[in-house]
Amino acid sequence: MARAAARYVCQSCGASVPKWAGRCESCGDWNTIVEEAVADTTPKGLGSAKGRRVPFVALAGESAPMPRLASGLGEFDRVCGGGLVPGSALLVGGDPGIGKSTLLLQVVARLAGDAGCAYISGEESIDQVRLRAGRLGLGKAEVQLAAATSVRDLVTSLDIDRPPGVVVIDSIQTMYVDTLDSAPGTVTQVRTSAEALIRLAKRRGFSVILVGHVTKEGTIAGPRVLEHMVDTVLYFEGERGHQFRILRAIKNRFGPTDEIGVFEMTQSGLMEVANPSALFLAERRGDVSGAAVFAGIEGSRPVLVEIQALVAPSSLATPRRAVVGWDSARLAMVLAVLEARCGVSLAGNDVYLNVAGGLRIAEPAADLAVAAALVSALADTPVPADTVVFGEIGLSGGVRSVGQTDLRLKEAQKLGFAAALMPPVRRTKGRGKSAETGPTGMTLSEIAHLRDLVDAVGRPDPGRGGHGSAGGRTLRVEHAS
Repeated sequence: MARAAARYVCQSCGASVPKWAGRCESCGDWNTIVEEAVADTTPKGLGSAKGRRVPFVALAGESAPMPRLASGLGEFDRVCGGGLVPGSALLVGGDPGIGKSTLLLQVVARLAGDAGCAYISGEESIDQVRLRAGRLGLGKAEVQLAAATSVRDLVTSLDIDRPPGVVVIDSIQTMYVDTLDSAPGTVTQVRTSAEALIRLAKRRGFSVILVGHVTKEGTIAGPRVLEHMVDTVLYFEGERGHQFRILRAIKNRFGPTDEIGVFEMTQSGLMEVANPSALFLAERRGDVSGAAVFAGIEGSRPVLVEIQALVAPSSLATPRRAVVGWDSARLAMVLAVLEARCGVSLAGNDVYLNVAGGLRIAEPAADLAVAAALVSALADTPVPADTVVFGEIGLSGGVRSVGQTDLRLKEAQKLGFAAALMPPVRRTKGRGKSAETGPTGMTLSEIAHLRDLVDAVGRPDPGRGGHGSAGGRTLRVEHAS
């Protein structure tokens, strides 16, 4: 009798190898390769049988507008592109205890009046979900609850003529397919379970929201193909020590990517933050050295946030470089440019950088604000409290222009800022006028090179150990509108 075919699959990355090994060559993890049986009906060649012709249509044409199911939770709808699309699949990931279940329970409670909603928990019992709903004041919402982990049972329950309009699976790592030998949460189980649920959602026309666990690196656990299978990938971010939570869109087939929604964690659940800039700057103190306000863009929304820096003499052979909310490699680049192009040395100092409020910034336009905070901390000279800073720094020390300057400046003026340190304004060729102009009444100081920023904020006095005052130096106005 022929032996049944088998394959060996890494449970961390999903790589398949012909024989067992202690270490996966693809991801480097140890003891993650497990033997799995191969299905008897393996795909064969096409043979001589012909398939049916696939119809093609012209690219130019009119299509019906995409229907949306708005939850009424403005920040969630913004990140989704205006609401949930019927037949779509969303994947929501985040750290344990960050508030994923709370957010989705609030979403389905708001949607229950417009469309039937089902909340399926594989981690909690029905009583636990009801207890959370009661604490959030959602106990009377018409949401159907279930506690199940078998994908076969869920498909049977949802494959009906009138299924719920929105189905939440909390979480996909707890679901299992009984035809597979591997345990729930493994690569094969997660991929197969998600595929079955997504196929059913698209066939029946309901929106399915999958909750995903994350690894210690912060990425969604399971196979990477899971993020390719869904239509939208959302990350729920935030620091446990802060009350702010950020819902960030990494992928969205029905709307813009890199969009964010801001929430505040309260005793009654997650509350929307309509103006995150005012909230991030609420506890800011003016005339403090080592602080600069960055005017950034998150998706389509301007966000003002304070960047804080602390420079202190180090007694270590290798000074510390601690960064919270920004890229540490980007900080190393800014420090190198300050030393090589501007003569500002921080080699013998510990450098601490923090983005206030728990927001994580990935935009290169924050380079100039980080440099301003570092120079301000080193010179012990505060950046004016009514000034915002933004611009990208090149390795030559030049300051490069960034997009959506008008939007940044209008948000700054709305919050009471009167001046800006920014890259040179792009001017229309042959007209002598700027293609991007700021709001009337704001003083715009153009920074063409990083040396201009150091001179404007205050050059440290090398005779005082790297710390000193700029002697009342003021900002130079290069352009005003």
